[in-house]
Amino acid sequence: MHISFWDLFWVFVLFASLQPVLKQRWLEAARQRLIRQLENKHNSRVITILHRQESMAFLGFPIARYINIEDSEQVLRAIRLTPKNMPIDIILHTPGGLVLAAEQIAKALDRHPAKVTVYVPHYAMSGGTMIALSADEIIIDENAVLGPVDPQLGEYPAASIVKVTEMKEMNEIDDETLILADISRKALQQVHIVVRDLLSRRGMDIDKAEEIAQQLSSGIWTHDYPISAAQAKNFGLQVNTEVPKEVYQLMELYPQPGQQKASVEYIPIPYAPRRPAGSNKG
Repeated sequence: MHISFWDLFWVFVLFASLQPVLKQRWLEAARQRLIRQLENKHNSRVITILHRQESMAFLGFPIARYINIEDSEQVLRAIRLTPKNMPIDIILHTPGGLVLAAEQIAKALDRHPAKVTVYVPHYAMSGGTMIALSADEIIIDENAVLGPVDPQLGEYPAASIVKVTEMKEMNEIDDETLILADISRKALQQVHIVVRDLLSRRGMDIDKAEEIAQQLSSGIWTHDYPISAAQAKNFGLQVNTEVPKEVYQLMELYPQPGQQKASVEYIPIPYAPRRPAGSNKG
């Protein structure tokens, strides 16, 4: 049978077009296997909220991800499908997102009767931190971070909008800024109340909960201020830094979009401790 160049060309085109789809199917199957492995290990329901950039199947454009209403719908559905006496493990990796969606997730986890554990392998900022505050225990990598939960209005922090109105005379401020400042005050108060209630329901003294809620929600730091595991412990949060290896393995199954040249490179295997130079082998 004669095979022409064009036959081979179209076979190549077909394979190239299917390859991203097949790779995505493989990744999804591998994720499900690892999630099931974690569930069997802890006798729990595992829910992932992982917002990495992923390539579209064919065109390769990166998609920025954040906590949205679709996420809250899916998490609430997973919680409804979980027996009340079954623990829930949340694997969280997110820059944050919509306050409404994060608050829905946090309150639903807070109401779950069994233990809720949040794992943070790298970062859980803004709305991600609000979700973490609903957990009975936060298991965070010693180099990972949480962040402030002060609300943002568009591209500006709500606290900064309020501060502008405090620095000028009323007749110097336009109506739009005054309206934004009014909304900002309400948003700051609402987030403060949610954080305070989550902390107090975790057993924190109400005065301490008020203090921590004020620090996290009032905009005293920039919105990307990194709160380390040590600082979270100082806040009085139930923090542990022993992240299971399966959580890191799961993160590897959510690859960032490919680049022409990697910005970070290393040999991806664990190294054994080395003897100091000049030491005897014995």
